[in-house]
Amino acid sequence: MSALEDPLEIGGLRLPNRLYRAPLLECAGNGPDAVDTLIRELEPAAAAGAGLVCQGATIVREEGGCAAPGMTSVADPEFVARLARLTDAIHDHGGRIFVQLEHGGLRSMETWHAEYRREHPELRQLAVSRPPRVLRALDRLGFLSYDPEVLTTEAVYDLAADFGRAAASAVEAGYDGVHIAGANMGLVQQFLSPFYNRRDDEFADGVRFLSVVHDEIRARAGDVALMAKVPAETEAPPFVRRRLGADDAVEICARLDEIGYDAVVPVTASTFWDMSIVRGEFPERAWRDDRFRSGYAAAFGGRWRAAAVAAANRLEALAYDFEPGWNADLARRVRERVSIPVLLEGGIRDHEQIDRLVGEACDAVGMGRPFYAEPRLPARILDSEDAGALCENCNNCTVPQATGARGVCRTPAVLAERGELDRAGAYELPGDAETGAREE
Repeated sequence: MSALEDPLEIGGLRLPNRLYRAPLLECAGNGPDAVDTLIRELEPAAAAGAGLVCQGATIVREEGGCAAPGMTSVADPEFVARLARLTDAIHDHGGRIFVQLEHGGLRSMETWHAEYRREHPELRQLAVSRPPRVLRALDRLGFLSYDPEVLTTEAVYDLAADFGRAAASAVEAGYDGVHIAGANMGLVQQFLSPFYNRRDDEFADGVRFLSVVHDEIRARAGDVALMAKVPAETEAPPFVRRRLGADDAVEICARLDEIGYDAVVPVTASTFWDMSIVRGEFPERAWRDDRFRSGYAAAFGGRWRAAAVAAANRLEALAYDFEPGWNADLARRVRERVSIPVLLEGGIRDHEQIDRLVGEACDAVGMGRPFYAEPRLPARILDSEDAGALCENCNNCTVPQATGARGVCRTPAVLAERGELDRAGAYELPGDAETGAREE
């Protein structure tokens, strides 16, 4: 039996295996079809055998803080109660589901999305401190727009309480765990990062914020399984002098273990929202797709500014080439320091690779973008030691999300191969023939 098939406990919650769907953008929003959209996006992974499904980043406040179009807010308990249909669907397949909680802070759409800024002139970014100098320069040049509300000490406590309230509503709706989005340049990373955090109060130590969030969640949601993503800002450009190193990330994970978090997900990252989190090829096809050109212009403030963003994207693709299991070394170091499970994401693509990593560098592995290409991917990975994801790491699934488009694979060769595998029954589990469960 493969290590992948071994069960795993996170905070007393038993996962049936060690493969999970990592958080992705579902672009479901909060409209009347939001729950149906989330079920469509997330249920196939559980139906195909994933031990855990992580719903992508959800925002803990009703207004502001969305880092991309279509993100779902979980600030309204009445809306979250409707998500019981989603958690029931996951549980019906024997799976577990975590909700990822986030606030975008300086990365929010009110900073970078030109059309959104025009439509919501009243919104200000939440900021840990005054924006760093390089970001203020981009503001002066007109590429970004900053009018930040620097959080007072009292306001930080209020924000932590919002995380606790969202977690409590999620538990009431049947979620099995909470995942704090501590990377991808969101507000939690901004607390942790010396690049962003220049405070002079108790929250000058960014781990203090995660400690208060922990206490709020425990007070309001009980002993729900709780984990956090933790960044090492080792991929930041050389001109960024103040950053989190790998040693810092290991130490943060150790402190979260002491505080009472049940698992950690260490990742290498940048101080900016760039391709360090989605390594691979430059998404040429997505940038040239006529279906998205007007959306890019609306997001980035015009056709020429969109072209400038595309050019920067091309340069980033050279700097952040795809590397299998690119967070494995960091996860290995963390695993030597902590007593809680260490989850690994980033460049995990096949069963053989997973077997090498589980038990040595990590305790469970998550895949993200491959699920855009194969929503029922676990059925193949769990069934064969030779199986690997079809994903080509081309990133044509991700860039259109800036326009509000769904995260789906748009690579013809991959889609053709998926169709052949589907027709051959590769995405079926034992018993599927009786229930008629097939990939849509």
